[in-house]
Amino acid sequence: MIADLHGALALCLHDEERAVGGLLHLKFKGGTGRPSDVTDNTLSGVLVVLDRFKRAVLGNAAHGDEIQARILAHALPPTDAEEPSASLVDLIRADLADGKIACGTQTTRRTDSLRVCFQPVEGRVWVCGPNDLRAAPRARSVG
Repeated sequence: MIADLHGALALCLHDEERAVGGLLHLKFKGGTGRPSDVTDNTLSGVLVVLDRFKRAVLGNAAHGDEIQARILAHALPPTDAEEPSASLVDLIRADLADGKIACGTQTTRRTDSLRVCFQPVEGRVWVCGPNDLRAAPRARSVG
């Protein structure tokens, strides 16, 4: 699964026990390419999408200790404009924490977009440039 990020984020969920996963690609509100304030409309809309995504990927019986989550976000470099105190990344991370799902986050701030690649069966995530689709890092065979 691949998501090209430019003013957006990718949420990768992986259920290690069942060897399934999914990738959710969300744009920052406002189209500025920078994190924006989380409004009530944004909050309700994102929570509905997030709930459907979690149910589709994890089902109803998933336990938090078996689930791996990672948010990778792209934002344009900061300007003199004031940044919001809470962003979409914070909202999603808090929702996952409510479900006892630990989540790592990484925000890259640059003008060039980046490509997030996710291998859902094994839960591997890697990042490459916007025009680069390198293969996933391969496990070394022992022998």
